[in-house]
Amino acid sequence: MDDSMWVGVRERVRALMAAPAGDRVFGAIGHRFLLEDPLTPAELADLEGQTGVSLPGEYRDFLLHVGAGGAGPSYGVYPVRLVQGRWRWEGDGAELADLSRLAESFPREGADPEAVQLLLSERPEEEDFEEIEDFDDAIESWEERWEPVMWSADRTVGAVVISTLGCAAREWLIISGPERGRIWSDNRADDEDLRPLLDDGAPVTFTRWYMTWLEKAERQLA
Repeated sequence: MDDSMWVGVRERVRALMAAPAGDRVFGAIGHRFLLEDPLTPAELADLEGQTGVSLPGEYRDFLLHVGAGGAGPSYGVYPVRLVQGRWRWEGDGAELADLSRLAESFPREGADPEAVQLLLSERPEEEDFEEIEDFDDAIESWEERWEPVMWSADRTVGAVVISTLGCAAREWLIISGPERGRIWSDNRADDEDLRPLLDDGAPVTFTRWYMTWLEKAERQLA
């Protein structure tokens, strides 16, 4: 893997810390342009050994040359840390990822796409009800059917939560399967299924995701 793309990135992020009005960059109030120390090769090997996977190359190189987490898109890249002898990603919703199943292929179409489409077609709409109480009852009943399907651990095997946009909107890095190395958006809190993050129709890889943020932040604070 060519890791030259990360040369100087850590220094560029640190330069943003000294820029005036840095809080104009969305999410900077959370990460403050701070980066964790990079992982050592031995730490990375231990992380991969414990989780039973080889991490996507671009993300691997980021961990080794930029940092184990910190400043980045939205409220930052979730740090991966060794806590009481176990590696884990830390951040809002990070526990949604089943680290024992990272080697399983991420299900692009979901664990049960037909059930998802059927449920979406049956979602109650407020304008269809004369009384708000009747709508509230209907949506509550619908959510009781929706949540076990959409929030099943089977929906996100082979992936880790990598960042949050706030209000329970998150982004996942796909670790295993055909989508490996790409970023997916998670707006399930707003009754939407997970979907790939796209830029001009092209899937967004970890490097593109991170460097797009960095270049935009530099323009904002120039």
